[in-house]
Amino acid sequence: MRAHDHDGHQAFQEGFRAMSLNRTLLGFIRKELTQTLRDKRMRILLFIMPMVQLTLFGVAISSEVRNIRLAAIFDSKDTVLRDVYNQSIASGWFVPAQSTQTDPYHIIESGEADAVLIPPPGGFSRALGRNSAPLQLLINATNVTQAQSVEGYLKGIIQQTVMDHLKLIKPEPPIAFQVRVLFNPDLQTSAFMVPGTICMLMIITTMILTTIAIVREKEQGTFEMLISAPISATEVIFGKTIPYVVLGMSNFPLVLAVAVFIFQVPLRGSLFLLFLSAFVFVCTAVAIGTLISTYCQNQQQATLAGFFFLFPMIMFSGLMFPLENMPTALRWIASLDPLSHYMGLLRNIMIKGGGTEYVLTHIGILAVMATVLTLLSFRRFRTTLQ
Repeated sequence: MRAHDHDGHQAFQEGFRAMSLNRTLLGFIRKELTQTLRDKRMRILLFIMPMVQLTLFGVAISSEVRNIRLAAIFDSKDTVLRDVYNQSIASGWFVPAQSTQTDPYHIIESGEADAVLIPPPGGFSRALGRNSAPLQLLINATNVTQAQSVEGYLKGIIQQTVMDHLKLIKPEPPIAFQVRVLFNPDLQTSAFMVPGTICMLMIITTMILTTIAIVREKEQGTFEMLISAPISATEVIFGKTIPYVVLGMSNFPLVLAVAVFIFQVPLRGSLFLLFLSAFVFVCTAVAIGTLISTYCQNQQQATLAGFFFLFPMIMFSGLMFPLENMPTALRWIASLDPLSHYMGLLRNIMIKGGGTEYVLTHIGILAVMATVLTLLSFRRFRTTLQ
């Protein structure tokens, strides 16, 4: 009986100890959940932002290649090529290119069109009557995915249209389809993806690093020392942001060298324009990181906030999905994404050589973004320091 009582007492103690441990564990869980969710900012980041992102991406993101800007050079008598062009637009894959150029190459180079149809001398309709109708297609291969789709789409449309005109029963229209791929003739995926990867590395090493580094000093309490020091708020702000601009720019020559010498990405444009666009973009990214940090109280909030800003920026940048696929009502979001402007600049300068109008336009947009975001982040920074 005594042995039995001892065993029962020991089992009771172990059960009591387990209950105490469970209560301790539940207390820790309750404490962590309460501490995390009592902050309104964290509740928004955890529950509201994922729903907003899911809604936007579900509507805007599509892997289909659509809204390809198509131009065609033909006169009013070339009825067959006119019908080919109209059928292409009606298919939903293409949209009319708004071009002010007359030279097909310049239409592509200026970025006004993604593809151009060029008939033989005398017109495509007359050539069909001679049973030999060469038709040339120029394609902008800066976007490899889009370039690979254009030829397939147009071949089917041209074949069916010519068959309807010639009343052919068998699909054997006398067409000599000539495709000329511009700027990336080998259709190398690296020429398209590597500049995009450079953009991602630049944004990670600037925006995210700036956000976390500034918030970490808030947690450590060093901002109180800065406030009490005999320096102005402007000096504090520049002292906290300029180092990250320097760090961001120091990475650019390294990643550019890897892209050119290891991945063989062509470098057809000006190095000065490349570094100028990188500098403006880095300033914009640091300003975004500084602005985010002024709304965050700890590194946990800063990490989540940085992720929720970074993920949409990548999705709407054109790195993974063509921007032309997005609904027109949502395409304005991409125009507000500094990453999309910088990615377009990098690809344009490196692969196409950098059209003056295109480069100046997007550098100007990034410069305006950098100025506005810097002013907002400085104003908010002063408020938090006071």
